[in-house]
Amino acid sequence: MVFEPPKRLVRALGETAPDGDDWLEKLPEAAQQAVALRELTVERVQVPGGRSSLVVLVRTADGTPAVLKLAPGRARPEAERAALAHWAGRGAVQLLEPFSAEGVLLLERLHPDVSVRSLPEAKALLEAAGTLRRLWVAPPADFPFETVADRTGRQAEAMRARAQADPEVAPLVDLALAAREELLAAPPEHRLLHGTFRQSKVLGAERMPWLAVGPDPVIGECAFDLARLVRDRVEDLIAQPSGAATTRRRVKRLAESLDVDQERLRGWTLFRAVESGVRAGRVGRPRDAELLLEFASWL
Repeated sequence: MVFEPPKRLVRALGETAPDGDDWLEKLPEAAQQAVALRELTVERVQVPGGRSSLVVLVRTADGTPAVLKLAPGRARPEAERAALAHWAGRGAVQLLEPFSAEGVLLLERLHPDVSVRSLPEAKALLEAAGTLRRLWVAPPADFPFETVADRTGRQAEAMRARAQADPEVAPLVDLALAAREELLAAPPEHRLLHGTFRQSKVLGAERMPWLAVGPDPVIGECAFDLARLVRDRVEDLIAQPSGAATTRRRVKRLAESLDVDQERLRGWTLFRAVESGVRAGRVGRPRDAELLLEFASWL
């Protein structure tokens, strides 16, 4: 089988490595080797798939449905493996192979085409939040996960540079950076977080109704993790005449349901929305940038 990467993956990797690298070039051979080594039967490449990895639906030698995932080093696949091993299937997809070649994960098969986004909005938020709660555990001591302070520090530098080049975004960037400084001054907890949680990261499963996939794990406070969920379906929020009021109610409802401080959730939602909007503008996605920055202005 020819392992052709989906267009979505090629485009996304081009955004994170604009100068290019050789991972995509080597991917077909790496996938063939991973399949042969594990004696897997390939069903199909998942399309459109993810933005940071090739996802292949396979069966193991005994016929068990599984997923083979290959990711470049900059997507931090070894951190993902360590987080999934620590969660051990509690709220997240389970590893079928704790140790394997770098950048290769063999995972429990979920229902790849069924996410909580298929549910009505209120129900989707409820199910997603319940899944996220199970992931917030004390981190393992033996893996040096990135911290929220470190990750957002890198992002803050890119935001400052963009604000200098585009004065229109400078006021929102200043607000977001000020919020970050205040939030980091007194972080209330130290938990293992999913890092990139949203509705599309919660898939239907057999052993539980919903399980999380695709973490980019980070250590920090729960409000940081929940902040990405606040802006889910942002295009629908923007289209509503009452979008700003709906957003503020969503912040309040999610904070109360997961016992997270509402102002800290608002602050991290602001920072993450502005960061994503600035990054979208930088890599040539002006429509996404416009939506995210308008959303951020409501906070």
